[in-house]
Amino acid sequence: MKKRTKKLISMSLASIMALSLAGCGGSSGGSDSSKKEGSGDAGKTLNIWCWNDEFQSRFNDYYPEVEKVSKDKSTTTLKDGTVVKWTINPNENNNYQNKLDEALLNQEKASADDKIDIFLIEADYALKYVDSDYTMDIKDLGLTDDDLSEQYQYTKDIVTIDGTQKGTTWQATPGLFAYRRSIAKDVLGTDDPEQVQAAVADWDKFNAVAEKANEKGYKMLSGYDDAYRTFSNNVAAPWVDGKTVKVDENIMKWVDQTKTFTDKGYNNKTSLWDDAWAKDQGPEGKVFGFFYSTWGINFTLLGNSLADPDGEKEVGNGIYGDYAVCQGPEPYYWGGTWICAATGTDNKDEVADIMKKLTCDKDIMKQITLDTEDYTNNKSAMKEIADDPDYGSAFLGGQNHIKLFAEQAEKIDMSNAGKYDQGCNEKIQAAFKDYFDGKVDEDTAKKNFEKAITELYPNLEKVEWPSN
Repeated sequence: MKKRTKKLISMSLASIMALSLAGCGGSSGGSDSSKKEGSGDAGKTLNIWCWNDEFQSRFNDYYPEVEKVSKDKSTTTLKDGTVVKWTINPNENNNYQNKLDEALLNQEKASADDKIDIFLIEADYALKYVDSDYTMDIKDLGLTDDDLSEQYQYTKDIVTIDGTQKGTTWQATPGLFAYRRSIAKDVLGTDDPEQVQAAVADWDKFNAVAEKANEKGYKMLSGYDDAYRTFSNNVAAPWVDGKTVKVDENIMKWVDQTKTFTDKGYNNKTSLWDDAWAKDQGPEGKVFGFFYSTWGINFTLLGNSLADPDGEKEVGNGIYGDYAVCQGPEPYYWGGTWICAATGTDNKDEVADIMKKLTCDKDIMKQITLDTEDYTNNKSAMKEIADDPDYGSAFLGGQNHIKLFAEQAEKIDMSNAGKYDQGCNEKIQAAFKDYFDGKVDEDTAKKNFEKAITELYPNLEKVEWPSN
């Protein structure tokens, strides 16, 4: 199962990074000890850091310059003889960021073959690295506006600071509502995506369907966190204004809905990624649907739907084929992985070529989607698949989900993203879990959030809540 683990930003380490840079005069151009550009002077080793094997598999399967992969997959050899060394540190307990930060602090002192060339980041903590001198302007690598012209704007905005883009990605991650066809037929009398969408087109309608589902013995959602991203991606302003955390009204709408769903039995009281949540997506599940972005459907939901995880991915194995997707009450996105070039890399030409081929090449992007059903970051390629009358996902009962993703991707707005997003999103969900369970009242949950967030970010002075 593909798990998107998002842990807390280490603010003290980020501060050390900034101070270190100030002391050594770091800049996007790299250190004096870096080798000159050009394939002839390139390092013999290309070091790539990530937290799981997703990018590694994309690289090994689709980068045209791959010659061979070692049996243990720890290295990949390119056609020019360059050896790609993979450093994969799982992100449990912030392990990935902590080890990456330590390595970046030592980047200038590292030998040529030990320097980090590429590292991967997620949206929730992207600004921590984008707003530092440890990431390079991709234009300095040679990527042009024309190269990036088919990418979705929000994927560029997330890794842009003061007009400088410091990363690029092969994927876009718009979200949809994935529902069980059989349950929809029982509750609504239809499993047709357009008719189901009409039934859940806004939150009032969604809540009404939850009541109907409950009457039939089903849960509308699995747990507390399932709808969170749909609300948090549609806030009116960033989390922090100056030194004040301002909780958006839309976040409190999530709190109110989740408390109602919990009290009335419309959810199963699970949390994202726990065993009960995963089980709710499988053959024994009684949950109407799940909010998922692109990667979640073709990786996590598909895997959880199978009765035999090692068996064929086909109708007859669990509830494969019983899911479909619709837009849901609000557009949103969830997740995504960006490729950053580390300042000091001695393989600039190779890094640029990887970025161009694996995030800008239309044919490669299209093939990734055709092979994996993942949604890639190229508008023209996705439109071709969306408009193909013969394309359909067997997992989704033959539905062309790319068409819906293409419509949703254009609606994503990242103008309210900020560097405190990860911590605020995680702490608010954690603080209100006890409230949903009835262990504390709402005022206590608010106080617990205030305490947690000011401890995490000591520079923030207070929290303001929306008036009722």
